[in-house]
Amino acid sequence: MQRELLAWSEDARRDLPWRRTRDPWAVLVSELMLQQTQVTRVVPKYEAFLARFPTIASCASAPVGDVVRLWAGLGYNRRAVNLHRCAVAVVDVHDGELPRDLASLLALPGIGPYTARAVSAFAFELDVGIIDTNAARVLARLRGSSLTRADAQAQADALVPAGAGWAWNQAMLDLGATVCTSRNPRCGSCPVSERCGWHRADRPDPDPAVGSAGVSTKQSTFEGSDRQGRGRLVDALRRDGRVERAALAASAGWPDDAARAARAAESLVRDGLATWEGDALSLV
Repeated sequence: MQRELLAWSEDARRDLPWRRTRDPWAVLVSELMLQQTQVTRVVPKYEAFLARFPTIASCASAPVGDVVRLWAGLGYNRRAVNLHRCAVAVVDVHDGELPRDLASLLALPGIGPYTARAVSAFAFELDVGIIDTNAARVLARLRGSSLTRADAQAQADALVPAGAGWAWNQAMLDLGATVCTSRNPRCGSCPVSERCGWHRADRPDPDPAVGSAGVSTKQSTFEGSDRQGRGRLVDALRRDGRVERAALAASAGWPDDAARAARAAESLVRDGLATWEGDALSLV
């Protein structure tokens, strides 16, 4: 299976800018941007971000607000704050160089198990398995049963061919993103379908990927949500620099709900995205 999937990947691998580098900083930026964001939206933002912040030190020395401004259009603005916090910690603790080992990566702010393993595999080419929603779907279907988090990670690690951590993980991600999709998987185009437990069983219901560890569930509706209001406030701060307290409700899109807008503003302050300057909310 390893040979078949790696051979398929040589021809099918998507050409993405972060796959042309082994720079740990560039890899980290791409991984945080890609969380819950489509690849097509990330590519131009990734390139613009690295043009402004080509090194960890350049990001760490800039105001958080500059990082948040460049994050416009990617959503989940806390990721921008986390990336800045991580850069500051790397400069303070690791002399500006991202560490190679998982324990040190996990100790950095804003880096979870997936991101730590992605940096290890894609920057340092270590033989660790990584699990995002695409890879987790592939693993569950190959096994033909739902997987716990521990089982999924153990299976991911065990499947990595020695010395091929970078290529193998890229192949797994591409297989899940382009062939073994959540809806309408293209089993006829899959290079390992004959080794897939779910396919061999004629794809019975329920799909083993549903509810399996690492496979994301449907997100809550964005329209009308608190996330939408927070996003509008951050966009207003990017544009104007500050929003007066009296204008919060209108800026959040809730002109008749000042209390809800105030709660959204306070959540931005708690998350390190904004601060109060007198009676106005300002970008950090």
